[in-house]
Amino acid sequence: MPFDLKEHLKHLVESHSPSGHEASIREVIRTAWTPLVDSFEQDGLGSLIGIRRATRPLSTPRKIMLAAHMDEIALMVRDIVDGFLYVQCVAGLDPRVMMAQPVLVHGRQMLPGVVATVPPHALRESERNKYPDAESLMIDVGLPHDEVVRLVRIGDLVTPDTPLLEMEGDHLVGKAMDDRACVAIVTAALHHLQDMHHSWDVYAVATVQEETGLFGAGTAAYHINPDAAIALDVTFAPQPGVNGETSEINSGPAIALGANIHPRLYEHLTATAKKYEIKYQVDPIAGATGTDAWSIQIAREGIPTALLELPLRNMHSPIETVNLKDMERAARLLAYAIAGLDETFLAAQDDKE
Repeated sequence: MPFDLKEHLKHLVESHSPSGHEASIREVIRTAWTPLVDSFEQDGLGSLIGIRRATRPLSTPRKIMLAAHMDEIALMVRDIVDGFLYVQCVAGLDPRVMMAQPVLVHGRQMLPGVVATVPPHALRESERNKYPDAESLMIDVGLPHDEVVRLVRIGDLVTPDTPLLEMEGDHLVGKAMDDRACVAIVTAALHHLQDMHHSWDVYAVATVQEETGLFGAGTAAYHINPDAAIALDVTFAPQPGVNGETSEINSGPAIALGANIHPRLYEHLTATAKKYEIKYQVDPIAGATGTDAWSIQIAREGIPTALLELPLRNMHSPIETVNLKDMERAARLLAYAIAGLDETFLAAQDDKE
């Protein structure tokens, strides 16, 4: 049965696993990767590592690590008053975009709810032109106070509950595209590799706790000790209000260039894209990329690292928007780049400087 990337993405983004609580999404990914890898490992922090052995092994085995984070931004219950839940943000969720959104409360049982809003008729004049801060957000699960207290505890998590939406032009909208769209790209690349020969062992990693500090990528890189790594994450696509450097949506993945990126890996990715006529963009980033690449690069004694980026609109919101063709291009590029690694690539010790 052919691989359906869109259906796989739907399964990923409609799953609920905030930073630090990735157990359920880890099992979803494990199921998807089981026919594509030879074995699994898991580091002490919880990142899932799928290992696909080389089909044409080298005399000295080499390892390439692929890293995409599986956690998502969320809310956490901090108080319960008159049956309403008051929350705080986990990992950068913007309270402005949460008003009137459907949510799922991870209580003693899963509870559907909504972020309640004060009707405009009841707002004071001074409140009408202001967004509420995170401490003002309240969630209504439709139950009496005593029942809410029985089912919900302080510290329980809350995630947006938006289904995958298809728009025109192969645009897909949903929560947690950052970074499960990139997890889906890794899955698609593993499918492509089934029809290819590759000389390096592939360590596909769904990392934890990226949104809270790039933690999972660092521990996974230490665990694997790869010869090279490619991190995958989203990047800003143009939209009103987004200033500075952006990468066009539906113009191919962006290949990062800068201090966080090993020049040989950058050259290999761009040369591979040209060879196989895969549309791509270049994203110059002078310093920290703010992605798993930053954490992987400085693991152990230093790991040659590249960053492949998926253009995305509406970042850190329940309506993150990506393009399916960009995902397909990124997966093909990733697979061809892995197949193109040989014994001489990054062989010299000074290449790791």
